Amino acid sequence: MIETLSYADALRVLGCKDSRLTKVVRFASAAERTGWALAGGAGLGTSLADLRDAVVRYGGELAGRLPELRDGDRFTRTRRLAAAHAVVVVSAYFEALGESALPFTLERLDHGGGGRSTAVPVAERFAALVSRLLLERLPAPEPHRTHAETRADVERAYLRMSEAVAGYAGGMAVWDELSVEEQLMLPRLLAEGPPARAVRLYDEGYRALALDSHEFGVRDLVTEEQPPGTGLSRVAWLLAELAPPRLGDAPVVHRVRMAASGLDRPLLAGDEPPGDVVLPLLGEGYVRPRCRVAALARDSAPADPGWWADQRLLPDVEAFLAGHLTSLRATQEPLLVLGEPGSGKSTLTEVLAARLARSEFLPVRVELSRVPPDAPVTEQIESSLRAVLGEELRWPGLAEAAGGALPVLLIDGLDELLQGSRTRYDYLERVREFQAAEAALGRPVAAVVTSRTVVADRIRCPEGLVALQLQPFDDDQVRQWLDIWDQTNRAPLARRDLKPLPADVALAQGELARRPLLLMLLALYDAAGNALQREPAPIGRARLYETLIGHHTDGEPLRQAAAALALFARGRQVAPEEELARDVAALCGEGGPPGGFFLVRRGGLGFLHATFGEFLVAWLTVYALRDLDRRHRLAAAEPLALGQGVDDDLLHAVTSFSCLAERGPAVGFTLELLDDLPPAVRARCLTLLTGLLRESLHGRRRRAFTAFEPVRHTVTRRLAAYSANLTLLALGVAGRPVAVSRLLPGLEEWASLTHLWKGHLGREGWTGLVAALSARRVVEGGGEDVVLGSGEGDGMGDVVAVATGRAPRQRRLLDLLLRSLAEGRDLPYHERVALLGELLRAGAASPAAHRALAALWTREGADRAALRPLLRLLLSDPTERAATWEDLLRAGMREEDLWEADQGAD
Repeated sequence: MIETLSYADALRVLGCKDSRLTKVVRFASAAERTGWALAGGAGLGTSLADLRDAVVRYGGELAGRLPELRDGDRFTRTRRLAAAHAVVVVSAYFEALGESALPFTLERLDHGGGGRSTAVPVAERFAALVSRLLLERLPAPEPHRTHAETRADVERAYLRMSEAVAGYAGGMAVWDELSVEEQLMLPRLLAEGPPARAVRLYDEGYRALALDSHEFGVRDLVTEEQPPGTGLSRVAWLLAELAPPRLGDAPVVHRVRMAASGLDRPLLAGDEPPGDVVLPLLGEGYVRPRCRVAALARDSAPADPGWWADQRLLPDVEAFLAGHLTSLRATQEPLLVLGEPGSGKSTLTEVLAARLARSEFLPVRVELSRVPPDAPVTEQIESSLRAVLGEELRWPGLAEAAGGALPVLLIDGLDELLQGSRTRYDYLERVREFQAAEAALGRPVAAVVTSRTVVADRIRCPEGLVALQLQPFDDDQVRQWLDIWDQTNRAPLARRDLKPLPADVALAQGELARRPLLLMLLALYDAAGNALQREPAPIGRARLYETLIGHHTDGEPLRQAAAALALFARGRQVAPEEELARDVAALCGEGGPPGGFFLVRRGGLGFLHATFGEFLVAWLTVYALRDLDRRHRLAAAEPLALGQGVDDDLLHAVTSFSCLAERGPAVGFTLELLDDLPPAVRARCLTLLTGLLRESLHGRRRRAFTAFEPVRHTVTRRLAAYSANLTLLALGVAGRPVAVSRLLPGLEEWASLTHLWKGHLGREGWTGLVAALSARRVVEGGGEDVVLGSGEGDGMGDVVAVATGRAPRQRRLLDLLLRSLAEGRDLPYHERVALLGELLRAGAASPAAHRALAALWTREGADRAALRPLLRLLLSDPTERAATWEDLLRAGMREEDLWEADQGAD
């Protein structure tokens, strides 16, 4: 959770010179640390009435100083305005308290003959009261929450203050002077009177703040629906209202700003597309996105699109961005931006960087696909700066040279980082730690991190982290973007007797028109000859990509596909051009380097968008499968050749480095391409794949394409990938549910395969298979089998159940029981620990068990001595150790505790 300001913090930030207020605050702070006596409480002469007068007076003085708060750099103003809000909150309560109808005055409360004989000393009671009133953190307005929600939080804070005053009064001499009825009524009077009046006073104070300080007004604009806009131009306008554009930057800062100013670049930064088509520019063609927003909690499911459907839709995302960047939260934790492939996450960071480049912010864009995946955040920033500027630039030097401009890190592609590293599930926490370290050095920095939605369940999100999810285009946005396309391309297309893509034709393509990238590809596809207008039937995503890559590729797409496969095997989106040239030559023979519109050279060679590479991997996989079928049919005419076995060398080279399921879109593209094969071809391929799967774990004396080795994997790793991909392909060509007995001799072989996959494909490959393969255990005629592709069952849950000898229902009951242990439903703590121990010793280790142990471990007052043997038991299995370690860390345990337990086991 972020740290908001208390009233005491606000006094320090604003430089309060009221000696009475500062003396009371210092006393209460010291009393919390050392006790009231050592804090000098005996000599404290201030009373509650005096404190009320001082707080109200200072609040009035501050109202006249609001224009002064706008001086200083961006972060200084942010803190001052947050402090002013805290003063408004507390001043309203004290003013209301002094005006409330109570059975005593505050002066009588303070001077009613001293403390009661059996009560705590007055000074100590007063210290505790001041702590509750002035030292506790206060609600603050934030753009992801409505003003009504903030107002409700303020009212709850007032109720807590009234409870503190009631408790204080109960220990004073005046309490004995009240009648029994007055004693009973006092808590109610304090709960109903001062809070209600204070909220009305707070409203007045907040309106004054919003009128004088545009930052508060911007946050209020978030709830107002705005007309369509492009290029995030409203962000620039809102920020210009806060402060004029910066002038006179240091040379290095000016170069960073110029690198971010890319509004005049095309939406896709590749070579010019053929056919005289003109791509809209970033500043004109980027349509303002629709977003949902949520503060993530333990039970949030940000990887589930259904969960996002219940979250708040932002009416004005540009006001939200401006409001977020001017809030305290921006410098305490990153803003997470999620979206589907092609939803515009990267483009959002590009356009936002360009808009911030001429403001009081300093944007630094970091593409995680192009930096060392396991490097610290500072090194990743410096690597990105080096790639963009072509020179070495140290982050501390740049931050110091910013001259008060607030640096904003726009970190793009966390999903790519997870693909290239198995240990970065805590990356958001690392960014937050980096922000905290920079703030401690007097160099606050804001951060925005983007990622695909599907991997959000593999990211450990700090409690309360604010996340946005980019929504698909609605009909109006589709029409708006196509109007821009029309204005840009009507004349070039008319020269070829063609017309721009109409909105009704695009909308007929369904979901393809709802993602910005795919809508642009539809427009490019149609621009080749108005093919989409002539054939309005839905074309499918795979056909769209295949046609475009065929039209916009220099020569045969096979070389591009080989480059895509080499990148896919590396788990990266960019690699040195000379390395990719070597890999392409090893697979396709000598020739020119891969080229075309969809490949770009920027710190290495990579694709314009990850989905282009994912499609080409799928295309090459199906190409190799069709080549296998062709060779087998040719060999059928040569009995001696057929006797040598099926030549699967190309298919093996293509599918033995990485499991297709590591990237969900690659599986989707593969299934679409397989679905287009003629039924006879698919039937033959199913037979061939079944035979290969049964022999997949047996070695071959000789293979071709051995020079193609983009990464060096163990034999077992390649066997796991090859057999998993054969299974996915077999299910794909079947086009219907397939029983394991159709693919393998028996369930023993199936269990061996599942263990091989889980042990050697890594977290990405295994979780991808869990998502891609649905498996259902069936018992018919006394025999047991597993049906794949039925759409029923708990993903691969039934696969695991069969592989481990447990029935699916038993596994689900175990998970429910383990979850109840984690949440502590009506069971004493020691009994929960004992029951978890029995389950683990009985072999019930699973992700649910890991979460249960972590929940018991991180609970306040946990008996870690009793849990430590269970932790060592979980870490004792060498085949599951890495996955268990990651599960426990993601569930909230500290790595130091895991190392300590591990050393104890040794």
